[in-house]
Parts: sequence; structure tokens; C-alpha cells
Amino acid sequence: MSTALRRVPTLLAAGVLAVALTGAPTGTSATAEGSDQSSPLAQRPAPPKTPVAVGRGGAVSSVDPYASQIGLDVLADGGNAVDAAVATAAALGVTEPFSAGIGGGGYFVYYDAKSGRVRTIDGRETAPAGIEQDAFIDPATGEPYPFTPDLVTSGVSVGVPGTPATWDEALDRWGKLSLRKALAPAARLAQRGFVVDETFNLQTSENEQRFRTFTPTIDLYLEDGVPEVGSTFRNPDLARTYRLLGERGTDWLYRGGLAEEIAATVQEPPVSGETDLPAPPGSMTPRDLKRYRALLQRPTRLSYEGYDVFGMAPSSSGGTTVGESLNILEQAGVHHMEEPDALHHYLEATALAFADRGAYVGDPAYVDVPTRALLDDDFAAERSCEIDPDTAATKPVPAGDVTSYDGECDATDDEGRTDPDTENLSTTHLTTADRWGNVVAYTLTIEQTGGSGIVVPGRGFLLNNELTDFSTEYDEADPNRIQPGKRPRSSMSPTIVLRDGRPFLALGSPGGSTIITTVLQVLLNRLDLGMRLPAAVAAPRASQRNTASVTAEQAFIDAWGATLEEYGHTFTVAGPPGSSASQIGAVAAIEIRPRGRMIAAAEPVRRGGGAAYVVRPR
Repeated sequence: MSTALRRVPTLLAAGVLAVALTGAPTGTSATAEGSDQSSPLAQRPAPPKTPVAVGRGGAVSSVDPYASQIGLDVLADGGNAVDAAVATAAALGVTEPFSAGIGGGGYFVYYDAKSGRVRTIDGRETAPAGIEQDAFIDPATGEPYPFTPDLVTSGVSVGVPGTPATWDEALDRWGKLSLRKALAPAARLAQRGFVVDETFNLQTSENEQRFRTFTPTIDLYLEDGVPEVGSTFRNPDLARTYRLLGERGTDWLYRGGLAEEIAATVQEPPVSGETDLPAPPGSMTPRDLKRYRALLQRPTRLSYEGYDVFGMAPSSSGGTTVGESLNILEQAGVHHMEEPDALHHYLEATALAFADRGAYVGDPAYVDVPTRALLDDDFAAERSCEIDPDTAATKPVPAGDVTSYDGECDATDDEGRTDPDTENLSTTHLTTADRWGNVVAYTLTIEQTGGSGIVVPGRGFLLNNELTDFSTEYDEADPNRIQPGKRPRSSMSPTIVLRDGRPFLALGSPGGSTIITTVLQVLLNRLDLGMRLPAAVAAPRASQRNTASVTAEQAFIDAWGATLEEYGHTFTVAGPPGSSASQIGAVAAIEIRPRGRMIAAAEPVRRGGGAAYVVRPR
């Protein structure tokens, strides 16, 4: 990307976005041809969606050009990768509000160049203390609420948000900016507005029924109908919330007035009466918010073909499941295979790893998660014995035995089971790197596209529906059963790869449980199949999560379906053409090359295309 091209969004962020609007109604959307003709931003193009950037001095990659530009400006002004990550995340809360925001949670993986260590923050949402085992059961029928749209569109689905605590913890430990300064660019963006793209329009349209269930959500997103592509969307309530959060600190959200507002909204969802969705209330109290803590913890770590791969430990299942899959693939010798055999083994390995995920992984504060065993090479060797190099196994495959393994191939007659997939396809991811060698991979979410559908009145942000990531029906043997204070199991997989002790690659993706397979497939493409990073990100995707059929993008079926059907794989298209579900994941990645050269890569097509920028383009 040329310097001249990069200057266009820089001017938008530093100049136009600095102008404050006054008296704008909540959630306004106006076309350039309509009443907003005098708006400078409405008459300018959005920052460019550049899927690849190469250069030095720092890099940012995300799904959104406004957010990536804000992160880039932070780096250019002397901020580090952590500062840029928080600023980018806050901007995504403006332009990608149906995927992330301060009403949600996430996982933050950080490489510290000074110490050479990787650390992580678990900012996953938690269940309130008052949640019941039968919280997802409709008392009128004695059966679970229909998952979507009924259960997800509710107060009972809302977990205690972890994103603000994550930002505060990351900045306090590793950042250079205060929370107020990190949030300021996003506050200006929310005040001034952004140009609505096809993705924002589509996601609003797909969730219109859910959004019409709640009055403040109608006011913010549907006041004049679904925002049109090319119109300017503003959120002055969120701008004000960001400014207050920066001034008052996160205690305002966890211990002050905003905590009371969030709890009241969860307990009494502000229903409009325009739909017949039941919107069952939740039990969250201000005390639940006061008790919340973002957890600093060690990452998962494994060696793979000369690389050290770091991921997120439980409560996320990302690090263990990506890691176990890689170990199985290494044991099988995938690095030396031709692409059809490698893809066959990739699909088989993920089925095995997902079987173990379902059997063993949950919140380690409540469940004894055998993380060490799941990432043990001997366990992987034994699991790889289950892969027939010529024939796909009948799915679901059974879980392995983490209590007894020796790396030898033993026959098993156990029957497998497919765990219900309660994770939806939203979420977002960003990756940042700075001139000093620090790197961040950060995945954050409000779960379902649009979360619970509930906007906190007057505050401009949606609440999550993360509690639906728990198993819907309580089972004492289920590691992901509902329990008060517990973090639901996640698939978020922010990942940092080191080579010779230095960062080589950082990546992650949205996509519910397909996050795991998306991250793994990009790693396979880049580390084993020899693709350059942009090609590894753009390649068609398939996801085998221990189900009878492989979920795949149509482009993958077109390219590999016939070949892999010869192994016995069957395929189901991910979603109807043109829908959000038709695409798997939306990767944001950065590769760090010798002498500080960086390759930032985002999606060229998926989710409307992402934005990858570098401080000093080559």
C-alpha cells in the first residue's frame, strides 16, 4: 500500500473524527444525498479495505478499516502493541458492534519483547451467582427454550462482561497509554460516525426480528429501518459511555452506576412488545459485576515442526484443541504429505481433538481439566493411531483416555458422541505488532451476531449472550454444565507462534467453534503446505468438529470435495449463498520477518474484506 493511500484514513482518524457532533439523536443514520450532506465524513470514502500490507515500524490487522486505522495511528504516535490492540478493540465496538464491545468478553495473548515471555488474560464472561441449573428451560413447557432466536435473545443469556476489565488489565501491565487515551479515538469515531458497509447492513437485517424485541435496540439500530449501505451511522451514546469509562475508570462499570444499569437491564429486559419472543430475564446483580476479575494466566505451549505455538488455556478450549490437533498432525507426518492427504489428516485430527474437547474441557476453576495430558506428545501419538491414511473414520469418534496412554496404538470399541454446538458464528479478532517487537493476538466477542439483542438504555452498547455457550441441559458429568460464577467454554483461539524464540506469526479468527479449525487450517497452510500468509488466509475452508458431515465453504467443496469424498468424507455447505453463515471465519494475522519486516494480512473477501496496515509501507 502506498504512503499516499495510507494517508487517506489517517486524515479521517486524526482530523475529521476529532470534530464532535452536538445534538445528534441516538443511532442516527443518514445518506450523503439526504439531510447529512454537510457532514465531511459522509462525503468521504471509508478507509481502504487493504487485505495485505508489507513494511516496518508496526502493523495492525482486523476486519474493519476504521478500527485498523485507529490502531495504526496509535502505533505511529509512539504507542505499543497493547495500546494499539485496546484502541482497535474499542473502535471495533463502534463499527462491529454486533460482534464485540464492552458488553462482552474475550481472550488476550501478548508476547513481551523485553522478557521474551508470552502471557494471557482470560476476560471471559461469567455466570451470575443466582443462575439456576434449569435456567435455559422454559417453565411453560419443561423443555429447553428454542436456541435461536428465543434463548439467545434474553436476559438469562447475559454473562458478566469481561472486556473492560481486560483492557484495564492489559494497559496497566503492559501498555503506555491510560484507558482514557486509549478509548478517545473510538469515542470520536462513535460521535462522528462511519460509513455503513454491506456487512453491517446484512447483519442488522438478519437480526431485525431480535432487535425489534427491545426498545433501546430499535432506537439505536432501527430508528429509520435497517441502515442503508453508504449511509453514515453515529452512536453518540457509546461515545459518551467511552468518555465516561475513560474518566471514571472501570470501577464505574463494575462497582458504580453503570453496574447497576447493566444488572437492571438484565433482570428486566426493556421489551418493546413488537415481537412474540419470550425474552426471559436473567439474575445478574451489581454484586456479580463487583466480583468479576480478568485472570492473568499462563498460555498453552507446544512445539510443532521447530516452532513454539502459544495459545489460550481453559476456560477457552482454543489452545488445547488447536494444540492437540497440531500434535496429532505432527505425529502423522503431515509436513511431508501432498495436499489431499494433508487435508484428509487435518479433518481427521480435528474430529479427534473435538471429541476430547467435549469430554474434558471447561472452566478450570470448576472442572479438573487435563490440559497437560491433552497436549502430551504420547497422547497425540496414541490419538493419531486412530487415523486411517486412506479412509475417513465414522463420526462421531470417541474421546481418548487421558488417564491411561502410552503412545502405543491400541484398538478401541468405544462409541463416540457429538457434543451439541451452542456457539454461534460471530466474534471478532485483531492482531497488532510494534517497532519494539511486542505482539498481541486478541479475540473478543458478544457471542451471537448481535449478542443478546439488548442495548443498555442510553449507553449505546449491546449485552452479550455468552451464557448460551454452556450446555443447554444440566448434566453433572458435563464439564461445560451451568454453574454460578463459572466461565462457559469458549473456542476463541488467539495464537502466537515463535521461531527461534522470536515472534514469527500471530493470528486468530471469529466463527464460534469453527474458530479452532480456522486457526488450525491457516497454520497448516502456512507452516506445512508452504503457502504465503495472504494465500493461507484466503484459501477455502472446511471444518470437521466430530460430526457426520464436514461443514465447508462452497469454494472448498468445489476445489477439494470430489478428491476428499474418495477418502469417505461428506460435506455440508456452511450456509446459504450471500448469508453471513456461508463463510467460515475472518482471520487477522501478522507475520514478522527478519530485520523487522512485517506482513499484515486480513481477509480479502470474507465479512466484506478486512484491513491490514503497516506504519511504514515498503
